[in-house]
Amino acid sequence: MQTLLINIKELLQVRTTPVDKVSGADMAVLPSIKNAFLLIENDSIAAFGPMEDCPKINADKIIDATGKIVLPSWCDSHTHIVYAGNREQEFVDRINGLSYEEIANRGGGILNSAKKLNETPEEEIYNQSKKRLEEVIQQGTGAVEIKSGYGLTVEGELKMLRVIKKLAADYPIAIKATFLGAHAFPLEYKENHAAYIDIIINEMLPKIAEENLADYIDAFLETGYFSVEESERIMEAGKQYGLRSKIHVNQFTAINGIATCVKHNALSVDHLEIVTDEDIEALKGSDTMPVALPSCSYFISIPYTPARKMLNAGLPLALATDFNPGTTPSGNMNFVVATACIKMKMTPEEAINAATINGAYAMGLSETHGSITVGKKANLIMTKPLNSFYEIPYAFGSNLIETVLLNGILIA
Repeated sequence: MQTLLINIKELLQVRTTPVDKVSGADMAVLPSIKNAFLLIENDSIAAFGPMEDCPKINADKIIDATGKIVLPSWCDSHTHIVYAGNREQEFVDRINGLSYEEIANRGGGILNSAKKLNETPEEEIYNQSKKRLEEVIQQGTGAVEIKSGYGLTVEGELKMLRVIKKLAADYPIAIKATFLGAHAFPLEYKENHAAYIDIIINEMLPKIAEENLADYIDAFLETGYFSVEESERIMEAGKQYGLRSKIHVNQFTAINGIATCVKHNALSVDHLEIVTDEDIEALKGSDTMPVALPSCSYFISIPYTPARKMLNAGLPLALATDFNPGTTPSGNMNFVVATACIKMKMTPEEAINAATINGAYAMGLSETHGSITVGKKANLIMTKPLNSFYEIPYAFGSNLIETVLLNGILIA
């Protein structure tokens, strides 16, 4: 099966020599070809280049992309798409002046979602979650990481991870599963953290490994949640089962969590609304990808990740949605890219790099996703006719996507 896209106004993120991530000043460079073609064979990119080099072939399908931008699908490396119900009342509580901590202290927040999830049948959780997944596919996401963490019981966590596994089997989007049993302490373990961590390590992890339900392990390393030492126990335990860590850290406070994550070779450190000079030094030269979640900052009115400071220091940066019921009820990566430009002062080139190639890196998909490279999956966004790709973040409230392709197939 061959599909040929012709007359592409501009083909973005073209990497003839594969790269796994881009950092610092290189993030301002977004390689592209104007008036381009792209050839898909089966599920992969077979060739691309300027129109004058377009092969004369009888492709099964020819798509005329005159006036349109084509780029790799968004790679969203941090989501909590699988959950039950919502937390709309907490949204109103925040408007009325309650803080994130105050809502959590009165039984809201993560524990509220855990209660709903444990009361909801697995099939119903799947049916709710698949609607969210279908929505983000339509919005241009072609690879997504999904976390557990609203179970906080052995059966609840396994239920979430089984739903993630079923979504991965049923949909053409690439899905990575992350075990986040260390999301919060259940009320009965609020004064006995060690006992709950023992359950994570001795009960949850062996069963997850037995059913092959997770790719990564996560913890909410934050004041009032999991301490540095407690998170280290989680990371070490994950390694015993081949689960590399992707850690929530520095959302509200800086407590030396980033240096600890780098020490344990975490694949990513996510949130980073608070970043110190020491954190930046710890990240320099590491294999750990910093991940910013700007729509979380937007929704709960907390600081934005200091992107300029980090890029000026030579670091890479990825962007993700943090799609979850409490602090970011949106999986729209187009809004994330726009918000990074508007509020974090990233250029469109930097933001698109962060949301494609660096997002792929942050979930271990650099070899197959995130750029226009021969042999990579044909996961593509084709826009409506645009003046330039700068319109993608500029027209932040408009749906500029005309067509989405996953594995070379047009998604209706």
